[in-house]
Amino acid sequence: MSLTSLPDIQFIDTNPDTIRDSVIAVYEAIAEKKLYPGDPVRLFLLSVSNIIVQQRVLINMTAKQNLLRYALGDVLDHLGSRVQTERIGAQPADVTMRFTLSAPQLTNITVAAGTKVSPDGTLFFSANKSYVIAAGELYTYVVCSCLIDGEEGNGFVPGQINILVDPIAFVASVLNTTISSGGAEIETDDHYRERIYLAPEAFSVAGPTGAYEFWAKAADLKIIDVFVHSPSNGVVEIIPLMEGGALPDSDVLAAVLAKCNDKTIRPLTDQVQVVAPDPVNYVVTGSYHIAFEDASDAANIQIAVTAAVAEYRVWQKSKLGRDINPSELTRRILNAGAKRTTITAPTYTTVDNTEVANDTGATMTYGGVDSA
Repeated sequence: MSLTSLPDIQFIDTNPDTIRDSVIAVYEAIAEKKLYPGDPVRLFLLSVSNIIVQQRVLINMTAKQNLLRYALGDVLDHLGSRVQTERIGAQPADVTMRFTLSAPQLTNITVAAGTKVSPDGTLFFSANKSYVIAAGELYTYVVCSCLIDGEEGNGFVPGQINILVDPIAFVASVLNTTISSGGAEIETDDHYRERIYLAPEAFSVAGPTGAYEFWAKAADLKIIDVFVHSPSNGVVEIIPLMEGGALPDSDVLAAVLAKCNDKTIRPLTDQVQVVAPDPVNYVVTGSYHIAFEDASDAANIQIAVTAAVAEYRVWQKSKLGRDINPSELTRRILNAGAKRTTITAPTYTTVDNTEVANDTGATMTYGGVDSA
């Protein structure tokens, strides 16, 4: 059973009507008199009942904070400590830089740890250790980390980071050869809550599926889904999926492998492999009409339908093994205000747990007002 499938729970009744009626009924029974609308005593009791409602809401919220499904913030951190699972802090983006000399030198040139580079003079990356350009060599590659934790350092394409902030003799130029990536904000409550839920699986040394899922998600905050299976004897294959349905890059795959292949986590006989899910490509095409009585709101409905299609595309690829389902697209378009829709693509397609749906484009045509 997952956290989301658990029934909602209320520790105490917070219905304002029930509380109000109860307060008035108790007073009338004690005072042996009827309180009519406008009676000063009744108005006073109504104000008291409002305070009682607010207090009950707070009591209910406080009680629910003891449950993993509802806990937030620092309370969630305390629940995580019970199963030795700490919230993952913000992480800086990393990038590979090429430091190039004006000409090969007769002696080694050192790029010291902490040497800073920048794309714009305001955001800085620094070398995470010392590197050497050997005598006779023209350049070396240096791994640098952003000095600001979080996503701010992500997304600089090759060549954008090209300012050497701390000059080094004979170094003529610097530039990044990879896209800066890996920066992440502090772990969200929802992501952390899921890891806490899976944490007991990690206590086993028998290599259960849940344990590998737990450790894989701990490798990168942007991993939203993991599938673990054994395609052959002794082989454990781990397939992660990133936020927004993105496929994991080589850095993410390496991070998951390093985490799950650690000798303190991996059972001795397991051969761990980490691979990206196979994309199942599809396109979205179709048309929709709106009702005649909604013609005056046509512009807003078109905007809503466009948003619904975009949300469907994200939903479709946000979980491994989620079948490509045009009925879900139809539902979302109708809920956005369309009267009817014709979906020509995709058709219902089964997606395996090692695969993820991947749309290659969407064209949903507005067919006008349907007067029928």
